[in-house]
Formats: sequence, structure tokens, C-alpha cells
Amino acid sequence: MSRIEAAARLLAPVIRRTPLLASRALSEPAGTEVWLKCENLQRTGSFKPRGAYNRIANLPQEARARGVVAASAGNHAQGVAWSASSLGIASTVFMPVGASLPKLMATKAYGAQVRQVGETIDESLDAALDFAEQSGATLIHPFDHPDVVAGQATLGREILRQLPQVGTVLVPTGGGGLLAGVAVAMRHLAPDVRVIGVQAAEAAAWPASLAAGQPVRIDRMSTMADGIAVGQPGAVPFAHVAQFASRIVTVDEEALSQALLLCLERAKLIVEPAGAAAVAALMSHAPEELGLHGPVCAILTGGNIDPLLLTRVIGHGLSAAGRYLAVRVTISDRPGALGALLAVIGKTGASVVDVAHSRTGTWLAVDEVEVALTLETRGSDHRDDVHTALANAGYAVRVAD
Repeated sequence: MSRIEAAARLLAPVIRRTPLLASRALSEPAGTEVWLKCENLQRTGSFKPRGAYNRIANLPQEARARGVVAASAGNHAQGVAWSASSLGIASTVFMPVGASLPKLMATKAYGAQVRQVGETIDESLDAALDFAEQSGATLIHPFDHPDVVAGQATLGREILRQLPQVGTVLVPTGGGGLLAGVAVAMRHLAPDVRVIGVQAAEAAAWPASLAAGQPVRIDRMSTMADGIAVGQPGAVPFAHVAQFASRIVTVDEEALSQALLLCLERAKLIVEPAGAAAVAALMSHAPEELGLHGPVCAILTGGNIDPLLLTRVIGHGLSAAGRYLAVRVTISDRPGALGALLAVIGKTGASVVDVAHSRTGTWLAVDEVEVALTLETRGSDHRDDVHTALANAGYAVRVAD
């Protein structure tokens, strides 16, 4: 605990005390107060500077003179770049060739020398390790170091000062640095608080690792939540998570996109998919399934999302929530047929966003045309009403891919 207190004193002058906001939209279904811890409003847009700054600031002077190096496609890159620049230390960050342009430019703007190497973060990490060996720079790992875990633990300490009565904290989880830090802080300061890690189902290394009693690498990951897509938990976080965290749950891609949409619409907060994982758990798991003890704090770990990805995820979230419907309908190729189709849709109250004709499909008869429609609906019940109205009018409808 002394390490966490030292980190808190070190970070106090430089790290923002991010707001804790009540969420009525989440509180009602949860049956208890739900609060959002807005680390998406932290410096560099995520919680990462807590651990990165604490790690770099604790380097001896001779190590500082040789600089630091990191490998990351996003939030850790920015956290290291900002922390090193704030401390007057040179930083080099290796990023994959396909890293998003906004994250790349932000990392450079925070003062790092950026080198794009490899197609994956593992290839970038190999390059960073080579650079560290050749230059003497210190590798700043995103989660697998005691100083990083202690820095992230200050977030748990901060939550307790803002919400002393908190009963459950939900933590988006990748390599485990934040989950370990929050779990350790709660165990020492408020041992009755439940700490639940949340992983994307398509990048969930923790359940298998905890079952095996050691970090286990998963072979495949495919999730929009790239910030928590880590193939193997860190050894340092693993020991703390195994001992102090209450449990790990997973959320699917639809839940992530709907959670991001809720944060945007109801909380007026821009959150990246990984950052919305705790909200996704509240939306997709029953309170009794999670074992919630109120009040609940859901950590929003980051808000660094590419605008193009944000557009796609919003569309995915609208579709998953039943508010966006794309269908294909075959009608006769004669005057008035399209008008009749649109009249049926108009009576349902759905809003037509887009209409496209196709006469070239091999499955179409000579006198047929396929109409692709994009509709806005008011939810899953309204979407079902649209389907029913079209079927009753004699139309064969298929939902577009």
C-alpha cells in the first residue's frame, strides 16, 4: 500500500482528478446507483498516464538519460509520450504500420519519436526490444511492472475518495494492469468492495489463464475493443488479480457497440469500445448474474477513438438496438410499385434514410427489381412492426448484411 500512496503523491500535481458522473440510464435496470468514472477525460484521453508516469518518474537518473521506449497502437503510446515529455525524457514509440492516423499523430504531438514497424503489436514490441538493447533505453511495458500497477491503483484510491460507499467496481481488462491496481487498492482500503474485470469475448485471455493458474496465451483475437485486446495477461498483474479480483466477465461485440452508443447519447461522453466495456457488462448481464453490490462504479477507461471507427460503431450499435434496419425487398418493375412499397413503410412510422434499385441480380425475373432500403426505427418492437407490415402487404423481405 505504501507504493500506491507514493504513486498518488507523485501523480497528484500532474494527473487530473477525473469526474464521477451518475447514470440514471444504467441505475434503473441495475436496481442500484451506477456511477461512471470518466478516465476518458484524463490527460491523453485514457488512464494510461497514471502507470506510465509513475514508472518513468521512478527511473534512476542514468536510465532517464538513455530515454525510454514503448510499443503500442494507441493509448499506452500516448501515455508514455506525454509522461516522458513532461519529465524531460526522450521517448521512442514503435507502432504497427496500420495504426490509426489520429493515434499516430497524437503520439507525435506529445513528443515521442514514432517508428512504424510490423503489421502487429507483437512485431512492434520485438522492434522496441531490439531498440532497447541497442540504445540502452528503458522499455516501458503497458501493464507488466509493479510501478505501472501502482500507478493504475491510484484510480481505485480516487474512486473511494469520490464515492466512499461504493460496493462494486467494474474494470475493462486487457493485460490486467488496471484491474490488478484497482483490486489491490480496494483490498487494502475497502476490502468488502467487489472488483469485476470485463473482457471482450473475442479477446478473453483471463478466464483460461485463471483456470490454468498462470497466464495463458490465446491464439486468436477479433474485437473492435482494441484497447483490451491482449493475447496474454502479464505475470505481475496476474498474481494480484488471482488473489484480489472478484471475477471476470465477458461481453460481445453488440454489447460493446450499444454501450458506446449509450455513453454518447445519454452521458454525452465519447468513449472508445474498450473504454465502454464496463458499461457493456451492465447492459448485457443481469445484476444478480454479476453479483452487484451497490453503489456501482463503471470505469470508462478511454476515449481515443478514430472518427471513422466511431461512425461504424454507432451504426452497429443502432442496428443492435433495433433502431437501424437495412432490408432488401423484391418488387415488380412497373410504375407505382416503389411508391406502394414506401407507402406501407410510411404507415409504420419508420423513416427512410436511403433507397437503392438493382435490376442486375441473376435471381431477379425480367419484370422484377430489388430495392435496398435503409430505415430508422424506434427500437426492436418497432422494427418487428415494420417486418410484419411488409409481410402482411405481401412483400418478401430479407435483412441486408
